[in-house]
Amino acid sequence: MPATGSSDKAPKLERRTVVRTLLADRGDLLVVAGLGAPAWDATDAGDHPLTFPLWGGMGGAAAIGLGLALAQPDRRVLVLTGDGELLMGMGSLATVGVRRPRNLAVVVLDNERYGETGMQPTHTAFGVDLAAAAKACGFPSSAMITTMDQIAALREDIHRAQGPLFAQIKIAADKLPLVLPPRDGTHLKNRFREALLGPKAHVQR
Repeated sequence: MPATGSSDKAPKLERRTVVRTLLADRGDLLVVAGLGAPAWDATDAGDHPLTFPLWGGMGGAAAIGLGLALAQPDRRVLVLTGDGELLMGMGSLATVGVRRPRNLAVVVLDNERYGETGMQPTHTAFGVDLAAAAKACGFPSSAMITTMDQIAALREDIHRAQGPLFAQIKIAADKLPLVLPPRDGTHLKNRFREALLGPKAHVQR
């Protein structure tokens, strides 16, 4: 185990370039953005009514994406989250592996740091392999990604490949300016429902 908390000295990808590439020409892709930097990154790529950024619920992004994918089997769903967030909700991978929604992609932006609490190293800095864990949980497609060529291929898979798929993208541990989505959680929920369901969003059950 390296004492420095760094699993790899190879150059890592720039997170916002990665996210802009993944969300380019996104069409009607549904996006759940995990707490913290992934939500800021998704907003930097363009605030969108079909993006549901989390302001809390750390560890819940994959579970929310799973529920959304099961409820909307004809829509593609992307969970975009961080290594610290996913490590808090690892059990969700097993549930996704059991349910196997074909329309779900879980993408982890892995900077090996807890960005929300001061950039302390996460377990991935000490070699924990999230892609291998997803494969062991039953994801038919799981990969560690380190190049922009792989990012371009991943973008295509998010829109077309049979899921569930999992990608762990090694990114640089940069501290970037915040690009915040709207702060009102009720507004975000209503905005997302209206963009997804149209007039049915307001029908009482």
